[in-house]
Amino acid sequence: MKNQMIEAKKGIPTEEMIRIAKDEDIDVNLLCDYVASGKVAILANNRHKDFTPKGVGKGLSVKVNANIGTSPERADVKLELEKLKMAKKAGADTVMDLSTGGNLREIRKAIIEHAQIPVGTVPIYEAAVETVKKKKTITNMDPEELFEIIERNGEDGVDFITVHCGVTLRSIERLKQQGRITGIVSRGGAFLAEWMIINKKENPLYEQFDRLLSIAKKYDMTLSLGDGLRPGSIADATDRGQIEELIILGELCARAIEEGVQVMIEGPGHVPINQIETNIVLQKRICNEAPFYVLGPIVTDIAPGYDHITSAIGGAIAAYYGADFLCYVTPSEHLGLPTPQDVWEGVMVTRIAAHAADIARGNKKALKMDEEMSKYRKALDWEGQIRCAIDPDKIREFRKDRNLRDDVCSMCGEYCSMKIIKDYFQKK
Repeated sequence: MKNQMIEAKKGIPTEEMIRIAKDEDIDVNLLCDYVASGKVAILANNRHKDFTPKGVGKGLSVKVNANIGTSPERADVKLELEKLKMAKKAGADTVMDLSTGGNLREIRKAIIEHAQIPVGTVPIYEAAVETVKKKKTITNMDPEELFEIIERNGEDGVDFITVHCGVTLRSIERLKQQGRITGIVSRGGAFLAEWMIINKKENPLYEQFDRLLSIAKKYDMTLSLGDGLRPGSIADATDRGQIEELIILGELCARAIEEGVQVMIEGPGHVPINQIETNIVLQKRICNEAPFYVLGPIVTDIAPGYDHITSAIGGAIAAYYGADFLCYVTPSEHLGLPTPQDVWEGVMVTRIAAHAADIARGNKKALKMDEEMSKYRKALDWEGQIRCAIDPDKIREFRKDRNLRDDVCSMCGEYCSMKIIKDYFQKK
């Protein structure tokens, strides 16, 4: 079966690379070089059929992921497919299935079948759920079952998986010595940490990393090396535990690239604005410019209900400094599972953040979009503005509800600045 990185190392652009290069307006041979060196990941499991592959990393536009998934209290696959539909309509590049309730494999297959974009998962969730179903605690999880679940994810066509390989006995001890307000906020990181502490054994994903590479290579499934020790509060940002994990991930990233396995590095959750650049520079340096996948980052802890906004602020700054992939945050972050409307709002604000960063990074396609909007705005061409807008329906509804005129906007009316001086700036 085809493997993107192995083909790239031979200097052979794949069909997926050719398609992405055309969409992104980048030289295909340059893209091939980036894939070969691990600076770009092509999200495309070789078992996944009839979908649009995506490229993440150097030289490409900033991508946006939407998380969906069930819980034990709300395990309705129809609702998750509705969320998926909203995420796609809003323009998400990928989705992750974070389900923990219901028949997880059936839910995963349904999402993959309907997604038509790359799909990611977190296999440790399924391993924990299956353990609990057997009336056991998570500390009784069998590592063999975890690897079997990872294999099934590959078979089902999952394009990228989060694996918390950097949560090790050493990094947990360093975190304990450091001390934190919010401790471990990653669900997958907490599962593994508890298992390791109680069993006094090393993380199987770290200890058997070569086995993990073998599975990923077989299906060309990108490993998203998870940030199990990410900070869950501003006060905990960029501490020794977080950086210890990042160093480990950098070492594992190098091993994966040598083996021909594509890798992304996941980044911190809560980071104050003044530390964002430092986090990006550290990751890019330690991980050889591997694609950086960040949750937010959320720039303040005091805005539950508005964390899609605190996240978009951090995401725009992070992407400007070099983050490649933004995981959306919805208004329900820290509060509960998102509704389909929450999914829509989360994707939209994250896409705005990604686009703002693309502009600052000099992306030609993004710059052209804004230039076209400006021209339509100058001409008071509302249909043109609607076509250019990131959310055309919102403008249509806004103008319809308020019964607005076409020759001016309602804020300025007859005192419209562009209308007043329109003739003066007309080219002769």
